[in-house]
Amino acid sequence: MILEVPRQLFDAELRPNRSLSRPGFAVLMALVTIVGFGVGTAFMMIGAWPVFGFFGLAVVAVYAGFRSNYRAARLVERLRLCNRDLTVWRIAPDGRTNSRVFPPYWVRVWTESDSAVENRLTLRSHGRELEIGRFLSPGERCDLAAALRDALGRLRTVENRISP
Repeated sequence: MILEVPRQLFDAELRPNRSLSRPGFAVLMALVTIVGFGVGTAFMMIGAWPVFGFFGLAVVAVYAGFRSNYRAARLVERLRLCNRDLTVWRIAPDGRTNSRVFPPYWVRVWTESDSAVENRLTLRSHGRELEIGRFLSPGERCDLAAALRDALGRLRTVENRISP
């Protein structure tokens, strides 16, 4: 009996890019707080004291927006192509994981442009569809699609079907 070990032909981990580091976020929040407090104090001194509260709300809103953005950045998509299957794992920001498995000889990599997303990237097989890399730039989605098509093409060659 010959036991065939799955060969890994493609492995990619996709994560959203966040250009502002945590220290950068601390500096930005310090600046927003100082400016908000300073301008709010100036308005309070001329008698427009309610404006001070609105500047405080603005600081809280900026903080909440960035925290939400950092939370969304914990999303991970992992694609792994072996000679038996193409598996896509999606790890949500809250830690929930789900996966989809596609047969590599039947899966098709589609890129299409619609009004909402340029170069939308989907995997399709047997009536099922899965969008991947929505957070990537259009160029990055094109590069990923080309690399995945190349790996699937290598898998589908006669040499790879015959050799273990």
